[in-house]
Amino acid sequence: MKKIIVRLFLSLFILSVGNAWAADSLKISLAADQANPVSPQMGDWLKFHSVIENTGAQAANGVVAWISLVQVDPGHEQPVDMEDWSAHKAVTQTILSPGQKVNVEWPMRLIQSGAYRVVISAVERETGHVMTSPFVDFQVRRKPVVESGRILPVALGVPMLVLGMMAWRRYRRRAGV
Repeated sequence: MKKIIVRLFLSLFILSVGNAWAADSLKISLAADQANPVSPQMGDWLKFHSVIENTGAQAANGVVAWISLVQVDPGHEQPVDMEDWSAHKAVTQTILSPGQKVNVEWPMRLIQSGAYRVVISAVERETGHVMTSPFVDFQVRRKPVVESGRILPVALGVPMLVLGMMAWRRYRRRAGV
């Protein structure tokens, strides 16, 4: 009886360790696109490229990968809600065979200035272990949202146009044309 219990325990242990090894066999790399602006500012688009690879001997089932963004400005450290930054929030792979790679491009529109850190995380359905890529840091420069050079002509031009049209109509009425 003891032998059966020991064998059962060993079998369960080997299965659980095997699943943990499978989850840890996901390797994720992350790099900024070479075409990204050197000094990006608000409103620009950045692209990040990641490769998710199964380096283990077993297939990884139900792999889900997602992008995360963290603001790292001193005194303002916080995770960033990706709703406005990227519509490409997650990718899934039903089966990732041993040695198979998945290339993913993550486009991101820069919404707010500051210092940021981006990371890709992935989890396999069966094990639940989360694997992450190395961080990629980047800085977003502030861009003036309201530029006086574009607003001043409109702010002065529209009222002057309305006044000019009113004066022209008045002139035509008085002249009897």
